[in-house]
Amino acid sequence: MTRGEDARRLGRIAAGAGVAGAVGVVGAAAGAGFVALLRRQAAHARAIIGKPFGETAPDADKTYKKSYGDRIDLLLLGDSIAAGLGAEDADGTLGARLAKGIAKKTRRAVRLTTAAQVGSESWMLPEQLLTLAPSYRPDVAVVVVGGNDVTHRVPVGESIKHLTETIEALRVRGAQVVVGTCPDLGALRALPQPLRSLGSRASRQLAAAQTAAALSAGAYAVSLAEVVGPFFITNPDEMFSLDRFHPSAKGYKRTAKAILPSVLAALGVRDEVPFGHQSPQQG
Repeated sequence: MTRGEDARRLGRIAAGAGVAGAVGVVGAAAGAGFVALLRRQAAHARAIIGKPFGETAPDADKTYKKSYGDRIDLLLLGDSIAAGLGAEDADGTLGARLAKGIAKKTRRAVRLTTAAQVGSESWMLPEQLLTLAPSYRPDVAVVVVGGNDVTHRVPVGESIKHLTETIEALRVRGAQVVVGTCPDLGALRALPQPLRSLGSRASRQLAAAQTAAALSAGAYAVSLAEVVGPFFITNPDEMFSLDRFHPSAKGYKRTAKAILPSVLAALGVRDEVPFGHQSPQQG
C-alpha cells in the first residue's frame, strides 16, 4: 500500500468483480447507484488518508548487534509495509524490528538489506532482486506484498506468478524465504462500508493464493490477517500511523513479532511454527 490514492483504486475493485455480484442481485439501475456510492466513499477515504509520510520509508539498513558476530544476512522485499513506511524513524521499521528480534533469539549479528520499495506490486519483486549484487547471498528473505495488487486489481494469477518466480530466485541464491501474506484490508477503518468489505474479500483471496504458492515453492507462509490483523482491528489508534493506512512503530513491532517465529524456523532455530504460520513441509 502506498498513499491515499490507493483508496480510489479500491473503488475500482468494487467497479469490477465485487460490484458485478451486487449488480446481479439488485439489478442494473441499483447497481449503478452502488458503484457511484463506492466511488464517493473512495474519494472521501483518499481525502482522509492523505500522505503525511511522503513516499520514502526510513533507511534502516545496517548491521544490528555487531558484537555478537557470526552474522546473519536478512533481506526485506515487497511494498511499503516491508519498507517500513509509517514508522517515525529507522528503528521502528519492520526490517529493524525483525533484525533486532533475530539477533536477540540467536545471539548473532544481523545485517539488514531492504530492497522493498513503497508502492510496489508483485510484478516489481524481480526488479527489486536486480538491485542486489549477484554475489549477495541472504540467509533469510522476508517478502511482504499484495496490498497494491488488490487496490490495482491485478489478477491473482499474475500476482502469484511473480511471487513464485521471486521465491525460486531467492532459493537459488541459497536463501530461506518467509512470505507475509496480504494483510486484510478490512482492518482499514478509513474505508467505509461496503468498500471495506469488498477490499477485505479481495485481500483474503490473494492471501490464500499466496500461501499455497509459497508452500509449493519451498517458502514459509505467515497469515498477517490471522496473526496480527486482530490487533489492528481492536487497537487501530495504536497500531496505525497518522495516515491510518500504514502501521505505526508499534504496529511494526507487533508485525515483526508475529513474523519472527517463521523466520527463526527458516533459520533452523526452532522446529515448529504457531497458529497462522505454515512451513513448506505442510504444503
